[in-house]
Amino acid sequence: MSQQPPVRSTGAPPRRPDASMSLLTNVMDHALDDGYAEASARRAAEDRGLPRTLRAKLGLAAGLVLAALVVTLGAAQARTSAPVVAKEREELIDRVQSKTSAADELEKQVEGLRTEVGERQRQALQDHGGDQADVVGLLSGATPVRGPGLKLVIDDAEASDKGGGGPRESASFTDTGRVRDRDMQRVVNGLWQSGAEAVAINGQRLTALSAIRAAGDAILVDNRPLAPPYTVLAVGDAKRLHTTFQDSADGAYLDVLRENYGVRSSISEQGEVRLPAAPSLIVRIAQPRLAGEGADEGRGGTEAAGTDTAGKGTS
Repeated sequence: MSQQPPVRSTGAPPRRPDASMSLLTNVMDHALDDGYAEASARRAAEDRGLPRTLRAKLGLAAGLVLAALVVTLGAAQARTSAPVVAKEREELIDRVQSKTSAADELEKQVEGLRTEVGERQRQALQDHGGDQADVVGLLSGATPVRGPGLKLVIDDAEASDKGGGGPRESASFTDTGRVRDRDMQRVVNGLWQSGAEAVAINGQRLTALSAIRAAGDAILVDNRPLAPPYTVLAVGDAKRLHTTFQDSADGAYLDVLRENYGVRSSISEQGEVRLPAAPSLIVRIAQPRLAGEGADEGRGGTEAAGTDTAGKGTS
């Protein structure tokens, strides 16, 4: 059996088994960079010198001081600007109240002038109407009237605010159960054609030149808005007027609105109804004839070329 020769001792330290991997060994022995190690040691020394709770308290105190400073500056700025804002607000309120009072005063003046003009027109009609002054005043709506007639009440459907339904006849809108201006036009024209001598809607006297129009969902009579329910009063032979209107196409139209669209309506004969005079008289062609003109010298008169007073029609 062979034997290995003995190792000679030279006196040098033995060589490490991983000497050939010195780079990897250095990386493993010095995993933390020296600069980081120094910084970590310095921070640890500082932590040992100052308690952690004291540092937290100092940070909180600094934050509270900063917040108090911001709030104080904001309050000081608000206190400085508050009197200016309050003064501007008071000035604006005073201006609005002043303008509102002025508008109300002007409205009263307009209403007073309108009433005065209507009275003068009616007086002129009486003075220059001759023997037919009463008839002309009746047909033109210049005088209030009373007598037997009909009372017709029309109101929107109960569910009109919910919409629904479908197109009403040839209309381009979707029916919502509301009474439209065209509906009131047909009802009023139907009453005229059935023999009514005077008609009013919600106290608004209608004449041959009255207009029923719409502004959104509101119905206007001579540019004055009406609110439902709409009460239509007509002076005439109550029984004959009732029968004729019910048998007419416009009466059938009202029945269709009630049955198919839920529009509520009622009609009743009245022993006496009272209609006011029209708010103002509208004259397009008629001119007063002065005394001394033509064959009627010495007597006033009114000539109306092409003025329709007998035939009624509401557009």
